[in-house]
Amino acid sequence: MKPLKTGAGPRTVVLTGSSLTIGELVAVSRQDLPVDIGPESMEAIGRSRHMVDLWGRSGKVIYGVTTGFGEMVQWLIPPDCETELQENLIRSHAANVGDAFPREVVRGVLLLRLNCLSKGYSGVRVETVKTLLGMLNEKVHPQIPELGSVGASGDLSPLAHAALVACGEWFAEYKGEVLPGSEALHRARIRKLDLGYKEGLALINGTSVMSAVGALLIHDADTLIKTAEIAAALAAEVLHASTKPFDEIGHAVKPHPGQMASARNMRTLLAGSRLTRSQEEIEKALEPSLNGSVTQVDAALQNAYTLRCVPQVMGAIRDAVEYARRAIEIEMNSATDNPLIFPEEADVFHGGNFHGQTVAIPLDTLAIALTQVGVISERRLDRMLDKNHNEGLPPFLVPGPAGLFCGFAGVQYTATSLVAENRTLCMPASIQSIPSNGGNQDIVSMGLIAARKASRILKHAEYILAIELLAACQAADIRGTSNLSPAGQAAYESVREYVPTLKKDRAMSTDISKIAEIIRLRRIVTDVEETTGPLA
Repeated sequence: MKPLKTGAGPRTVVLTGSSLTIGELVAVSRQDLPVDIGPESMEAIGRSRHMVDLWGRSGKVIYGVTTGFGEMVQWLIPPDCETELQENLIRSHAANVGDAFPREVVRGVLLLRLNCLSKGYSGVRVETVKTLLGMLNEKVHPQIPELGSVGASGDLSPLAHAALVACGEWFAEYKGEVLPGSEALHRARIRKLDLGYKEGLALINGTSVMSAVGALLIHDADTLIKTAEIAAALAAEVLHASTKPFDEIGHAVKPHPGQMASARNMRTLLAGSRLTRSQEEIEKALEPSLNGSVTQVDAALQNAYTLRCVPQVMGAIRDAVEYARRAIEIEMNSATDNPLIFPEEADVFHGGNFHGQTVAIPLDTLAIALTQVGVISERRLDRMLDKNHNEGLPPFLVPGPAGLFCGFAGVQYTATSLVAENRTLCMPASIQSIPSNGGNQDIVSMGLIAARKASRILKHAEYILAIELLAACQAADIRGTSNLSPAGQAAYESVREYVPTLKKDRAMSTDISKIAEIIRLRRIVTDVEETTGPLA
């Protein structure tokens, strides 16, 4: 691990190009932690830049230095066009459309571009890196439209908008005001760039945008999964579910890491509950009915899958998140530029490290996994609302006479709609390649589309879990909250701090949004973990 500078002020994340973590990216993106670049990285940047200057002035044929770009690589460019060539590239490629990315994403983008350049293989000047570093630390945030990246030569178009701001063009947000890039830099006392050999290409050729969105998404997915297991445990309590399916003995013989972790969490969350049933209690209740003839009984030996198979389903989701996490963390610390400069070997690598397929496929997988969080949650919601399956609770958890009151009937439509919408968003982006650039980019990743879709799915899943939690808390009010497990009690109180018990029908849109927000802010997980200790 690289060092974190400490002192009287906030800690500083020091970039080396090889050890940046998702947690550090989140801290820089959301908490504005300052960033610096380690001295060894600065030396490496200087060495590769020295080679680029030598080769550029001598007229060595290097892609993007003395050639055109993309399909126009066959046009050789004289060395004295170095600045014009690079500026034309970023101006022409700043063509994204739509709403601007949120501030936290932009900060993540700048951080990842800096980390890539810090590896010392991109051939940029130290001054160029310092300009980007100044933008990040002084909070000059380029306005980057969301739509337009195909994720092949990296996120060319969105990164071009960021590069333009570094050159004093386009627009940036600074201290809450959107300004022309030149004015934002002036107010922040940052000198604008005049691009040299390869620098325009190095600033926009990489996967920094899809990776930034993906890193923030994975961090939030960790919170979502723990919240989903808390919701599942609370639903299991109010539905008098059996605790047997979570025993370690059964999961040890199917030892997928995610499944083992989820089962362990369910045992922790349900410990001390007086609402759930042990296997022994269920068997004891059923045995008198074994009277020598076929007999139908009211109680069931096993629960429905949405209660019984929580570890198997949530475990698979956990493992999918880990797959995406590994891919994103490697990509965050990779050289994603082209060409790459290796000064010790005096070599130029013309390749394709900019390609986003290594990110796109994991993020498409993550989209499927996060959709399944909502699928299983909505089905548990249905069991709590359906009088035929909810163990004696009132239909739709109505707060008064059924028929006169509707209870949770309306909010179920919202959960069902969001599940359906998430399913439509699961169509993989990573298989949607459309050739472009005169056939040069004939296989593209659409990685940023995958990242944006997965982010939408996560937000929808937060709403679905919010609805399940509200229903489970309503059911707990009916059952008696004193019978909840300590973890269930903590979850109940966390929800009730923001939304009161439903005592008569009311509009619940605001209630759902409040709980979705505290899910997002990790407050329910934090409140529960104060009781249980850290969950897996």
